[in-house]
Amino acid sequence: MLIWIIHLIHKKMFQQNFIDISPDLINLILVVIFSLIIGLELRQHSLKAETGDLFGTDRTHVFIGLLGYILWLISPDESHWLFILGGMSLVILIAIYYWHKITRQNQYGVTTLIVSLITYSLPALIYTQKLWMSFAVVSLILVFIELKGFFRKLTKQFDENEFINLAKFLLISGIILPLLSHNIISERIPVSPFKIWLSVVAISGISYISYLIKKFIFPGKGALITGILGGLYSSTATTIVLSKKSKKDEIPARKTVAAIIIATGMMYIRIWILAFIFNEKLAYTLATDFGLLTALSFLTAWVIYNFDKEKKPATIHTKGHPNPLELKTAIFFALLFVIFSVLTQFVVEHFGHKGLQILSFVTGITDVDPFLLSLFTGKYHTDISVLSQATLIAVASNNLMKMIYAVVLGSQKIKKIVIAGFSIIILVNIVLAFL
Repeated sequence: MLIWIIHLIHKKMFQQNFIDISPDLINLILVVIFSLIIGLELRQHSLKAETGDLFGTDRTHVFIGLLGYILWLISPDESHWLFILGGMSLVILIAIYYWHKITRQNQYGVTTLIVSLITYSLPALIYTQKLWMSFAVVSLILVFIELKGFFRKLTKQFDENEFINLAKFLLISGIILPLLSHNIISERIPVSPFKIWLSVVAISGISYISYLIKKFIFPGKGALITGILGGLYSSTATTIVLSKKSKKDEIPARKTVAAIIIATGMMYIRIWILAFIFNEKLAYTLATDFGLLTALSFLTAWVIYNFDKEKKPATIHTKGHPNPLELKTAIFFALLFVIFSVLTQFVVEHFGHKGLQILSFVTGITDVDPFLLSLFTGKYHTDISVLSQATLIAVASNNLMKMIYAVVLGSQKIKKIVIAGFSIIILVNIVLAFL
């Protein structure tokens, strides 16, 4: 904040010609403050971690920053050879220190050494780039120094499949997707290979993020967290899992239902994000209705959750996490997407608005995502309000199916609460669809 104030005052003075302050002086102040902050962070971290000797902390880093500033400023031409020579000298000093650290202390960490080189480079960054870049670099240094313990804990949770999952996501999003054609396949299949696979990437991306948060940040998760993250992954799957667990009496009944309703609220958010990615106009049309339904879902879940009188902790422990990046699943999803695209075009051409309403209701009983994505990406020569209504009908139908799953698979305790909660949401959903 102090640095921004100095920068703004300096800028204002130049604009109003109040006083002639040299930009070099402002940059000197920035270099000193940035270098001191980095040095203080290193000292604080070394005291907390009880590490051995460091290459330098607060004063040393201020001197390193000043050295870089002076050599940058006095270099006789734009090649800045004095600054480069000073950097090479610093590298030699760091190499000597590192050799001593290895041979005498048997320590191999190079974090503080790299940070010292970045500190030396700050003057060049400040002079050649916009101020936000310097702020970003210093902020990242401070954050990643403090995250050392977090990363150690995180890596202990990794297994051999995590990097395979990451490789799969990079494969489907960074390699396969750019290679696909943007031209539609045919008049009967009114979507391009690029859009087909983009839908797979979008669904997989949201599911993958939910999977990572669920596994690494909330491994022993509460019921509501399960609902929130499960709704991003699949509200139907979350409903089935929680309903089955209610029979084992692992979670209080009202907390189970609240989590299921929360998952439905997150489903509206996930579907709206997908609509925004593929069809902005439709997303804006759906914004009010989906916003109301999301708020209603959260409010219903809150009421149900807070009327729970059971003191049992609502924590859910799972043995494993579903893999969101199975390539067979991705290919099957792409196939469903194509089928629904063809089917939707056929229904719109031959049966019009009424046919699309019936199709929306029927497909909502199954996996609703491929059908909705076919609506969002296709060009059906129909009014945007018709697509909006079809989306709302499909979602209402899907909610009806989730209510049936919960009643059939869940315990006796949750049935009345589930029916009451879902009935409110479904009723409002239907009203909004046919207004």
